[in-house]
Amino acid sequence: MKEERSMTTPQEPRWIAVYSISLAVAGLITSEFLPVSILTPIARDLHVTEGMAGQAISVTALIAMFSSLFTSMLTKKIDRRWVLLSFSVLQIVSNILVSQASSFAVLMVGRVLLGIAVGGFWAMSTATTMRLVPQHLISKALSIVFAAVSIATVLAAPLGSFLDGTIGWRNVFLLVSGIGVIALVWQALVLPPMPPSSPSQLRTLVSVFKRDYVKRGMLGVTFSFAGYAIFFTYLRPFLENITHVPVAILTTILLFYGVANFFGAIIARFFIDKSLSWTMVAMSFLMSVVTALLIFLGGNVILASLFIAVWGFAFGSVQVGWPTWITLAVPDEAESAGSVLVATTQLAITLGAGLGGLVFDHVGIEGTFGLGSLVWLCAAWAIWRAMKGRVWKAASASGGMVHV
Repeated sequence: MKEERSMTTPQEPRWIAVYSISLAVAGLITSEFLPVSILTPIARDLHVTEGMAGQAISVTALIAMFSSLFTSMLTKKIDRRWVLLSFSVLQIVSNILVSQASSFAVLMVGRVLLGIAVGGFWAMSTATTMRLVPQHLISKALSIVFAAVSIATVLAAPLGSFLDGTIGWRNVFLLVSGIGVIALVWQALVLPPMPPSSPSQLRTLVSVFKRDYVKRGMLGVTFSFAGYAIFFTYLRPFLENITHVPVAILTTILLFYGVANFFGAIIARFFIDKSLSWTMVAMSFLMSVVTALLIFLGGNVILASLFIAVWGFAFGSVQVGWPTWITLAVPDEAESAGSVLVATTQLAITLGAGLGGLVFDHVGIEGTFGLGSLVWLCAAWAIWRAMKGRVWKAASASGGMVHV
């Protein structure tokens, strides 16, 4: 559950503390999606299929879903400083364990630990950041934290692919654990004591979810992020098996994807300010079409690169669109609604990566992308159904971004 913000705020901003949280967030995002860019060598080294290796993404998301809902309640008597530090420790232990994994089971244990850290940290990072600065600087502080999400999203996949070719995937995880060590030490030095405030109640989350707009919207969220997980988790196997690109070109394509996604998220607010619903529907339909086109035209490296960049750009609108929508749909319970959104997002990633892996192992990568295209078509329908009958005006509401 997300915590409610403490009623007390500092007179002077603690920017160094905010930046320490930002670094911790970057490390967590990088750790969560690092397997995407090195799925093939992980599968080869641990003697499992690529579809099975993809479950390293889904298990982290599944555990993160539960962690995001219940961390605040389970740690309600513990100083938030110590809770955040413990999550950084879990990230370090997770990456070291994965780097030394002698079997797929050991790797999955490490990914479970990471899921606890990812979900728990995100459940309270916003509320904690809000306690570090005065009221009028909250938006700036949160933008710093979300900037870390964008940067990590852009760099994680191409950097992982590049480093795998030079130092091996195990050392890549060790390197990322170093980010966790720096974040841990930094937070320990600069985070002030933060006594726990009253956590959200479970009944509030249930009440929010029962609202008609929210129930319909969460179906759209599920399809959206399941479609994301199906596409992005198995993008490297697609590029290797269909486009037949070497590692150097693969890294470049993943970088193009990240940059396009970054700019898509920035530009999204211009589309969303015009029409949130039509932006979300149009971009979901576009991703369905692009995913289908990749099945038939993905053998051409130029077309594949172009389609993947377009897909990344379009997904930027979805990343920004859903948190914008939830603040408009549930303005009176934004914190609890945010918890529902994060939990649903992680559940969708679990389902998408898991189902995509099963299809990949039994049908092949074309079947996986075919499923992804169908899921995005369902997302377009679900979004239209959730948002019809009401004008969703989002002037300057699009300052956030869903973590995936």
